[in-house]
Amino acid sequence: MESQNMTVISEFLLLGLSDDPEIQLLLFGMFLFMYLVTMLGNLVIILAIRSNSHLHTPMYFFLSNLSIVDIAFTSTMIPKILYDTHTHNKIISYVHCLIQLSLFNLFGCMESLLLTAMAYDRFVAICQPLHYSLIMNPRLCGQLVLISFFISLLDSQLHCSMVSKLTFCTDVEISNFFCNPPQLLQFACSDTSASTILIYCIGAIFGAAPGSCILFSYTRIVSTILRIPSSSGKYKVFSTCGSHLSVVGLFYGTGLGVYFSSVVSPSLRSGAVASVMYTIVTPLLNPFIYTLRNRDIKIALHRVFNRRAHF
Repeated sequence: MESQNMTVISEFLLLGLSDDPEIQLLLFGMFLFMYLVTMLGNLVIILAIRSNSHLHTPMYFFLSNLSIVDIAFTSTMIPKILYDTHTHNKIISYVHCLIQLSLFNLFGCMESLLLTAMAYDRFVAICQPLHYSLIMNPRLCGQLVLISFFISLLDSQLHCSMVSKLTFCTDVEISNFFCNPPQLLQFACSDTSASTILIYCIGAIFGAAPGSCILFSYTRIVSTILRIPSSSGKYKVFSTCGSHLSVVGLFYGTGLGVYFSSVVSPSLRSGAVASVMYTIVTPLLNPFIYTLRNRDIKIALHRVFNRRAHF
């Protein structure tokens, strides 16, 4: 009898940030502007790196891949937000929800792993400068990006498999603008104990492990910098890590905000605000952080725009 009375839900409602039409119009303009700036900023960085042979180094190779991932990461969210805000239709189908959370975890995990590869690059450059060219060769850099992709794909499929095994019997109203696995667990009418354990294990493996590697790399970097006798030498070496440290702090800081807001208060829209910082603001600010704090990128952009002006 229970199986006959059970109604399987095939679509979810994304509550987003607000139901007020005036605020939604403001949000539409804000998200559209942020999306265009994110796309333009990251495309400009990719163009600057690809067009300047002096930037064909491991650090900028990883940075160009990070910009590609930022574009893809943002594109999994904002087009849907713009569509929902414009049409006032916040329904997402079960299949589209699975696709969205798969892409979200794929690009989110890959960004984390690319930041880890960049931390390793800085570690080798500062702690083992004489062996830098030998260790960070083009083959290893390509392998690190490929490994990052396949590990991220595994993380994505684990999340997708976990959610696909859940059964939803009541109307699901997600207090966010995308399908967030911890929030979906709250609405499942099937047993979620195994899924809850799995999501914590996935978070520990694919989230904490890269963070630990970054922390270890910078512990060694700081130890090496402290042994430099002159203050100017310390500043010069540490300045090469400033942009990367800023991006790491922004990415993991907002990521932890999303995680704790969804676990502590899954029914509140406050988690949606933290999600905006993580999924939209972080990819938006990354190009500015690397542009404003990086002299090489500034010179490359200047040459690109001068070349375009002559044409």
